[in-house]
Amino acid sequence: MTTPRITLATPADRPAAVATFVAAFESDPAIRYFLPSPSTYESEASALAASLFDPRVTRGTVWLADGGAAVAMWDGPATARHGEPPATDDRWGRYQSTVHAALPAFPHWYLGVLATDPAARGRRLGRTVMAEGLARADADGLPSYLETSNPANVEVYRSVGFEVEHDLRVDDLPVWIMSRPPTPS
Repeated sequence: MTTPRITLATPADRPAAVATFVAAFESDPAIRYFLPSPSTYESEASALAASLFDPRVTRGTVWLADGGAAVAMWDGPATARHGEPPATDDRWGRYQSTVHAALPAFPHWYLGVLATDPAARGRRLGRTVMAEGLARADADGLPSYLETSNPANVEVYRSVGFEVEHDLRVDDLPVWIMSRPPTPS
């Protein structure tokens, strides 16, 4: 197996990152909770992915594996609170409000998106690209946080040091807030 090529994303990587997000999350419980319509999924998921990618890429907190086969979108400590949650009562607003309330107010790194193209699964690209943000958090001496609504991901994240901190529900959707302490180098 060849070593994955990890790069810091640039705005030119947006199409690859968006395509990976759309393919990776087609069956994801949270994304399908937000975007339940099969007929509009691709266009809505593309718009959502772009809205998550654009602010992070300008802050230098998006990494790609093998040209976009996997993508990790992080928020560093200055932006980890994401501002105020949306003031909407739609699914997105309820989810964001619930997650924001459970995240810490102290500085931390936040993994907002980790996506691997289904064609590249099994190559450990997700773990490899996630490691870039974890290394930054470790260098800063800060914990890392994430949330997942996919029960299968809980064990995957535990395998790299995350533990469940909160077990929540948004409507009928389970949400696990997970944290990982910094690892001294």
